[in-house]
Amino acid sequence: MQSKLDQTDLRILSWLQRDASASVGEIAEHVGLSQSPCWRRIQRLEQDGFIRERIAVLDRKQLGFNLVVFVQVRFTRESADTLGAFEAAIRAAPEVQECYMLMGDVDFLLRVVTQDVDSYERFLRFTLAPIPGVRDINSTIALSTVKATSALPLDTLIADAEK
Repeated sequence: MQSKLDQTDLRILSWLQRDASASVGEIAEHVGLSQSPCWRRIQRLEQDGFIRERIAVLDRKQLGFNLVVFVQVRFTRESADTLGAFEAAIRAAPEVQECYMLMGDVDFLLRVVTQDVDSYERFLRFTLAPIPGVRDINSTIALSTVKATSALPLDTLIADAEK
């Protein structure tokens, strides 16, 4: 899919991931297009799946979600049923911000956000631990955030396209 993108597309995507609320006029000005061609490119990027959604990034601490926990989960025995039940339960849990299936000693890594330790304990006791097949749960509380971004490093692709 990447071969469909030219430098202008990459610059549009770079601008949108910094500020999805920017007007087409603002984006067009920054990428050197008029509004109509810029709007058509944005529409194509959405239709082709390069832009999945446009969202507002909320400040979790301002909203009272003060605890970030990285959770490693191991299974007693992996089967299609246990993995399916786990994945369904995780998708339904609003506290889970991210979940990755891993290779190695740990089966899944979760990033969980809650208000405090008590709310994390409730999540652990009533949501995560009861899932069939879960053998071991290791929780690590984050003390501070050094970097958190959803922005992809598009500047590296733009630099490669200029070569």
